[in-house]
Amino acid sequence: MPHFVIDCSQNITKLVAPSKIMETVHAKAVSSGLFAEKNIKVRVNPFENYLTYNTQDDFIHVFANIMEGRTSAQKKDLSKSIVKALNDLFPETPVISINVRDFEKATYCNKSMI
Repeated sequence: MPHFVIDCSQNITKLVAPSKIMETVHAKAVSSGLFAEKNIKVRVNPFENYLTYNTQDDFIHVFANIMEGRTSAQKKDLSKSIVKALNDLFPETPVISINVRDFEKATYCNKSMI
C-alpha cells in the first residue's frame, strides 16, 4: 500500500529511463522489509517547468506515503536507502531528497474497503 511518488525535472527521465528509476525505488522499498512487495506503488512525475533554488538545475524528490506504525528509525533508514540509490544513478544531480508521510489507518479508504 505504500505510494512512492517521484517528482523530478524532465531531464532526469532523459538520463535514465523512468522504468529504471521506479525499479530502483521499488527495490529499496522491498529490501527495507517494511512492505509486502505486491503492495508497493511507484510513479514518476517529470516536470518541464520548475525552479530549484531559483535555477533550472535537475532535481529528484520522492514523496513516500506509508501506513502509520513504522518507527522514526525505520523511516529514516528507508529515506537514506532511497536517496543513496538515486544518488548512485544520478551522481551529478544536485538535489535528491525524500520525505515520508504517514497515512492514518482510521481515515484511509480504498475501493476494496467499500
